[in-house]
Amino acid sequence: MESTGGDGKAPGGPRVLVVGGGIAGLGAAQRLCGHPAFPHLRVLEATARAGGRIRSERSFGGVVEVGAHWIHGPSRGNPVFQLAAEYGLLGEKELSEENQLVETGGHVGLPSVTYTSSGVRLSLQLVAEMATLFYGLIDQTREFLQAAETPVPSVGEYLRKELSRLVVGWTEDEETKKLKLAVLNAFFNLECCVSGTHSMDLVALAPFGEYAVLPGLDCTFPKGYQGLTDCMMASLPQDTVVFEKPVKTIHWNGAFQEAAFPGETFPVSVECEDGDRFPAHHVIVTVPLGFLKEHLDTFFDPPLPAEKAEAIRKIGFGTNNKIFLEFEEPFWEPDCQLIQVVWEDTSPLEDPAPALRDAWFRKLIGFVVLPAFGSVHVLCGFIAGLESEFMETLSDEEVLLCLTQVLRRVTGNPRLPAPKSVLRSRWHSAPYTRGSYSYVAVGSTGDGLDQLAQPLPADSTDAQLQILFAGEATHRTFYSTTHGALLSGWREADRLLALWAPQAQQPRPRL
Repeated sequence: MESTGGDGKAPGGPRVLVVGGGIAGLGAAQRLCGHPAFPHLRVLEATARAGGRIRSERSFGGVVEVGAHWIHGPSRGNPVFQLAAEYGLLGEKELSEENQLVETGGHVGLPSVTYTSSGVRLSLQLVAEMATLFYGLIDQTREFLQAAETPVPSVGEYLRKELSRLVVGWTEDEETKKLKLAVLNAFFNLECCVSGTHSMDLVALAPFGEYAVLPGLDCTFPKGYQGLTDCMMASLPQDTVVFEKPVKTIHWNGAFQEAAFPGETFPVSVECEDGDRFPAHHVIVTVPLGFLKEHLDTFFDPPLPAEKAEAIRKIGFGTNNKIFLEFEEPFWEPDCQLIQVVWEDTSPLEDPAPALRDAWFRKLIGFVVLPAFGSVHVLCGFIAGLESEFMETLSDEEVLLCLTQVLRRVTGNPRLPAPKSVLRSRWHSAPYTRGSYSYVAVGSTGDGLDQLAQPLPADSTDAQLQILFAGEATHRTFYSTTHGALLSGWREADRLLALWAPQAQQPRPRL
């Protein structure tokens, strides 16, 4: 079979490799496998499973999301939502027009109940007042996108500066003021989870408003997020994905020959950890930014151009983990959805420097109540940053004991039964991930995300598109999301389709 386009140097069509079997890699593979111009495609996945940071586990008698949790902005402009609907993976409520029209502004809903570290249940009115104040300030931080300059470099500094100004006008007694600041500190910690960062001081102010929020009330998959990537996997020809095949080095801009292909030369040769080599005309790299940061010096030969390497170093990539606790009986009310925890002696206007061992749990924002699995009741705690990474170093027993003490303290019930079991994510320790998702850090801009997305070599017309880059950290307005990752995979597949099958009419997703 003759190639259907390009420079005609690939008899039988180009050999394409996708590195990484997360949703970006699967999206690219699915798009290319559906076209006759790409009969030679392989996905090299480092682990024993597909899905990447989408990972659903059967536990506690049900399914829990160790990775991606919600479809953010489930509406017509969201390709993950559309694909999930196509595969029949969502319920009536999730698919309802009403659900798709809700405008959240990207803000998390109010907690059902807020406990303080001294065991007091706070009034919802006070919490709602602080939430309104906090999210009003967050909305202000999005307004610097077109500004010639910003008053401060980071989102965190801007929030604190504005808060300091507002606090002067508070007329309550000192105790109430301190309590309000502690509640605001809890919202700062929540925003760290949303942004996947240790501190909002690390998040750049100028490009913060570039992140696009889609309409729709965030929803979950009744039978697990991984059902989506399982369906995508099932649509690929058998043996397309090669598991447990970590890549060591991508050799590019060369003229590589392989005994299996006499007379052919390839611009790229992908060397795996086990010594296997795969020749390719095109390689789509979809590995997480955390992995790229760690292996930047050895993953590409020759090394990446300076500006792309700099983008990788400067874009932020943080950790947001989950801790699931199983209870025989719920201590929360039947309609409770989110339990917030507020540490009374904290304030966003003060820099805490407690030892991680003694205080890591103070970064925990509280617990989402998962739908009950029969007679099993599960809380899901969220924790971001260095405290989250420290939590990964502890044993299950240490985490269970610590959170039992926290729950007894905040509920004011010293006899609250300990959870039966614990399950947690450890995204920072995961060798092929090294964190959760990206953010635009101080010192970087949206241009850095675009720079990361640019194919290599950058200035060549003869050897086009040797290495292409996809993944959530390559999408300028949807970074950190599964829909950003999926769109980026489609984007890179479309580049290859335009090169090899320019006459093919591809559906154009909204980018």
